[in-house]
Amino acid sequence: MQSPINLLSDTVTRPTPAMRQAMLAAEVGDDVFGEDPTAKALEARVAALFGHEAALFMPSGVMSNQIAIKAHTEPMDELICEETSHVFRYENGGYAFHSQIAIQTIPGDHGRLTAEQVARAIKPKADWLPRSRLVVLENTCNAAGGSYYRLEQVLPIRDLCRERGLALHLDGARLFNALAETGEATQDWGRAFDSLSICLSKGLGAPVGSLLVGRADFIAKARRLRKGFGGGMRQIGILCAAGLHALDHHVDRLREDHAHARRLAAVLAGQPYVAALRPVHTNILIFDLAGSISAEAALASLARHGIKASAFGPQTIRFVTHLDVTAEMIEAACVLLAGPVRAELAP
Repeated sequence: MQSPINLLSDTVTRPTPAMRQAMLAAEVGDDVFGEDPTAKALEARVAALFGHEAALFMPSGVMSNQIAIKAHTEPMDELICEETSHVFRYENGGYAFHSQIAIQTIPGDHGRLTAEQVARAIKPKADWLPRSRLVVLENTCNAAGGSYYRLEQVLPIRDLCRERGLALHLDGARLFNALAETGEATQDWGRAFDSLSICLSKGLGAPVGSLLVGRADFIAKARRLRKGFGGGMRQIGILCAAGLHALDHHVDRLREDHAHARRLAAVLAGQPYVAALRPVHTNILIFDLAGSISAEAALASLARHGIKASAFGPQTIRFVTHLDVTAEMIEAACVLLAGPVRAELAP
């Protein structure tokens, strides 16, 4: 039986044979005691890559973001973010559960905010208002279809935060996808933020892990919080070796995933079952279905023809391209989308 063309997410990637070999050969120790040499090597490399003093391996991007939020805030503070941000929509209300803070969301331009919008959202000091303390940006913007900031759009927000005494955190789960398009330097992005969360298990193809990056004192606090969150692990060098391999071998190829997403978009644009196709910025493709076609019906049709995807609304579908989807798979998907899927879904 032919393997499905899995466009569900870029989190579904499996370690390549070379990555598995790197994991097998990893030198390990007990990271809770600070004795895992491969973890130390990965953390030092990522910290240097983004021009910060330290980094900390986390088991997930959600934990990385949530620990950053808790480290930057106190109860009754407030987080400001765009209304489709991952920290607001997809982290289970963790900002309230873990940090006991409020949240102020702002409608942005395809997930992106301006300094003027952030300035208007900052609350005046009053006993009856939460203290605006933290701004979180996301790059790329998942729910907005993989749109991305350029550094010139972020720097005014950075300057505003410094002027007004707010911390600035980046949910950089797919930051390398953005940088593949802009060509901007990781160190320049690192210097723009007080902390960054960098994911290894999406476009970079590692099986597990994110890194939180920041000042040494901030990361020391985050490490203690990680233990309290249950994230203190032992011989994590096996996982960190996958991250090192990904940084060596899977960054430069990200533009292939973007080209694959655009190829799919070109075919979908001409299909009668597609009402609207969102702009394709990186490796995420979102489209709305025509007429009364439901996402459930579309997913069932796609599945019958060997394509896995996700619903992004009652009549919205998301495709995500990644390391495990080859050019041959993309061409096969294009044939299916224009042929049997069209025959089943065309209104």
